[in-house]
Amino acid sequence: MITTREGGASAPPYDSFNLGDHVGDDPAAVAANRKRLAEELGLATVCWMEQVHGRTVTVVDGSTAGPAEATDALVTTTPGVAVAVLVADCVPVLLGDAEAGVVAAVHAGRVGARVGVLPAALRAMVTAGADPGRIEALLGPAICGECYEVPAEMARDVEAHLPGSLSRTRAGTPGLDLRAGLWQQLADAGVGKIGVDPRCTAEEDGLFSYRRAGTCGRIAALTWVERE
Repeated sequence: MITTREGGASAPPYDSFNLGDHVGDDPAAVAANRKRLAEELGLATVCWMEQVHGRTVTVVDGSTAGPAEATDALVTTTPGVAVAVLVADCVPVLLGDAEAGVVAAVHAGRVGARVGVLPAALRAMVTAGADPGRIEALLGPAICGECYEVPAEMARDVEAHLPGSLSRTRAGTPGLDLRAGLWQQLADAGVGKIGVDPRCTAEEDGLFSYRRAGTCGRIAALTWVERE
């Protein structure tokens, strides 16, 4: 499940369904938005992360209060416990093996994607009982390769670590298409089904984009194991 910026309690420039509690928004508005999200999805527990652009993976069961500290991927096997990732240009990746009852939410920005947060999440899922051939993946809305301009040296460096990510922007300058590189990582890992949400956060007004707006809110991508 992926949210948009519409229908929340936050005031500009976080208007209005901001779910990030680290961007300067009124904490009461963020709490109200998160409460509404959980209630509308019928979820008793949503696990959040203190995202730091790394490759640490944390396995959660919903028993610990507050966000998981210094991590960029959450894995759970506990039915009814949702794992969530917050983004405003980075790639949110949702993973699930329905047969094994294992799901994951991954924050794959430029740095995290470069250092291998997605393969680390896949390894943690396999340890928890998942099979790559049964895993279904969704690469969510993110800044696209035609909008994400970076210095040439940076683009080459990320490409060396995340093959397939090098792109050219509409202006003909060096860029990065992180979803393309992550798609290739998933395919190389033998992931059975890979879906891509084609929306570009920098181009879609209904989504938050740090590149477009600077100070802004965060959308969320969530997944969970259904209760029987």
